Amino acid sequence: MILGKNQSFYCKFAKIYRMRKIQMVDTKTQYLAIKPQVDAAINEVLDTAAYINGKAVKDFTQNLATYLGAEHVIPCANGTDALQIAMMALDLQPGDEVITPSFTYIATTEVVALLRLTPVFVDVDPVTFCMDMESLKKAITPKTKAIVPVHLYGQAAPMEEIMAIAKAHNLYVIEDNAQAIGCDYTFSDGTKKKTGTIGHIGATSFYPSKNLGAFGDGGALFTNDKVLADKMAMIANHGQSARYYHDVVGCNSRLDSIQAAVLNIKLQHLDAYNQARQKVANYYSTAFANISEIITPAIATYSTHVFHQYTMQLKNVDRDKFIAHLAAKEIPCMIYYPVPGHLQKMFGAQNNQHWNLPITDQLTPCVCSLPIHTEMDEAQLVHIVEGVQSFFN
Repeated sequence: MILGKNQSFYCKFAKIYRMRKIQMVDTKTQYLAIKPQVDAAINEVLDTAAYINGKAVKDFTQNLATYLGAEHVIPCANGTDALQIAMMALDLQPGDEVITPSFTYIATTEVVALLRLTPVFVDVDPVTFCMDMESLKKAITPKTKAIVPVHLYGQAAPMEEIMAIAKAHNLYVIEDNAQAIGCDYTFSDGTKKKTGTIGHIGATSFYPSKNLGAFGDGGALFTNDKVLADKMAMIANHGQSARYYHDVVGCNSRLDSIQAAVLNIKLQHLDAYNQARQKVANYYSTAFANISEIITPAIATYSTHVFHQYTMQLKNVDRDKFIAHLAAKEIPCMIYYPVPGHLQKMFGAQNNQHWNLPITDQLTPCVCSLPIHTEMDEAQLVHIVEGVQSFFN
C-alpha cells in the first residue's frame, strides 16, 4: 500500500470521525465545491426565463467546441439521442450494417435497432476493453455502412487504425465518447486530438455520473463537417430548416438552458476532474500491484485514460463473494456490464449463437468496478483498499 506510515493515522482517524458514505459517484459533494458559481449560473437562466436554447446553451456549445477543438458542436437531450441523430444524419437505411462492440452499454446498439439497421457485434481487446481490430476487419461486408467505436471506461479505441479501415472501405465512423470526454488521442506522427473529434461524428452524454455531468439528462454531437452539422442540428429540432418548415423527419432533442449553465461551469473544471480520477486510479493500481488475482486497468500507449470507471479483472475469484465482502464493509462495487449486447434478449432473434466473441465472453464474468470520482478523500481510499486487500489475505 502506498500510504506507508500514514496508513495507521488515517485508519484511526476514520474511526474517530465517521467517513462520508462511499459512493460510486458523489455528485452532491462535487456540487458543493462549486455551488456559488453553479447557483449563480442557474439563477441567471431563471432571471432571463430563456429556458430553451437560451444564451447558456449558446455559450456552452461554443466553449465546448473550443475545448475539444471541434468546428461544430450540436447539443441535444441525451447521449442516446446523440447516437440516433448521428445515424439519421448519415442517411443509413433499414438493413444497413453498423459495427459496434458487444462489450458496452446497450444504448450504443439500441439506436441501431430502433432505426431498423442491423447491429454487427465485434470483440474487444483484452487489455484496453476497446474494439479489436482483427474482429472489426472480419466483420466488414458489402452491407456495412458505419463503425461505432466505444471509448470504454475512459480511454480511446485505436482510432488511427479504425479511420484507416473505414477509409479503405468507404465507411462512416461515429465515436461513442460518452465515457471519455477530455481524453487525448496521440497519432503515430505525434499529433493529438480529443476523443470524439476524430471520426466523422462524435457523440457524448452528460448524464450526471459522467466525467462532465449535468444535473439531469443532456448530450451533444461533434463534427468538423458543416453539412453534417447543419443536418444534425435540423434533425434535433423536428427537422426544421426554419420555424414551421420541416425538411426532413427529425425528433425533439434539446439541451435545456439550465443544464447548459451547469455544464458551462463544470467544463471549466473538467481537466482537474479527470486528473482527480487519474490520481484515484493510480492509488488503486499501486495498492493492488502485488495481488496476483487482480488485473488492474491498462493504459493504451496512444491514449490518456480519464477513468470514467476503474474496472479491474478478477482471476480465479468468485466475483459474487468478492462483491458481498466489500458490501459488508459498506464499499460499493459495480459490474459494467453483466450481459453483453449480443446476449441481450432484445437481439435474440438474430441467433446469438453465431457470434464468436471470446474476449467479451471472457471479460463479462470477471470484471468489476470500484468507486471512482472527483471528491474521494484519503480516508475513503484507505478503507476501500484495505477492504479489497482483506479479501485476499
